[in-house]
Amino acid sequence: MSANEQTFKAVIFDFGGVLTNPMDDTAVAFAQEIGLPTFAYRDTVAFDPAGRALYAQLERGDISQTVWNQGIADILGIDADNLMGRALATLAPEKLVVNAAQSIRAAGLETAILSNSMGLEPFNPYTPWDLEANHDVIVFSEHHRIRKPEAAIYQLTLDKLGLPGFACFVDDNPSNLIPALNLGMATVHATTPEETVAKLQQLLGISLG
Repeated sequence: MSANEQTFKAVIFDFGGVLTNPMDDTAVAFAQEIGLPTFAYRDTVAFDPAGRALYAQLERGDISQTVWNQGIADILGIDADNLMGRALATLAPEKLVVNAAQSIRAAGLETAILSNSMGLEPFNPYTPWDLEANHDVIVFSEHHRIRKPEAAIYQLTLDKLGLPGFACFVDDNPSNLIPALNLGMATVHATTPEETVAKLQQLLGISLG
């Protein structure tokens, strides 16, 4: 069944970089604030093998946010205290996409959040979004010990929604879209908020203005 022929019943949103401003922007702002080279923090968590391994462990719930704070701080030679909270100080809701998600739900579709966790304590990055009140299903990777792009976490989200593949998945990382496609979902690569909302509007056939 093609996306245009499909009757969608839910939209599943990634969190960081979809419902928020770009994660790279927060990483650059943090590095500049503490006097590191512009891309030092971003490159540590995204590209450095040791940093990537720590993030994967955090996402799976194998280590706590506090342990992650210390590990990343040791690599960068910076203070570990509330590192995740400080690094995400400029994280903010992407209003266009947040409002579109509310419009989707108001139109009678369910919405879900599928997020590779950044840890929930001592700093909870999700608090300002009030996700539980604004979405039908919330899946954080650390609660299930699996993470995107493992197919099982996508299937888990569909199961919680009580759906087969009649859903659309939105993520800013193209590699995270592939398992959703393999499960029969339509996908939207989140780029700019305007383009993301326009793609959703066209796909779902409802006004998100």
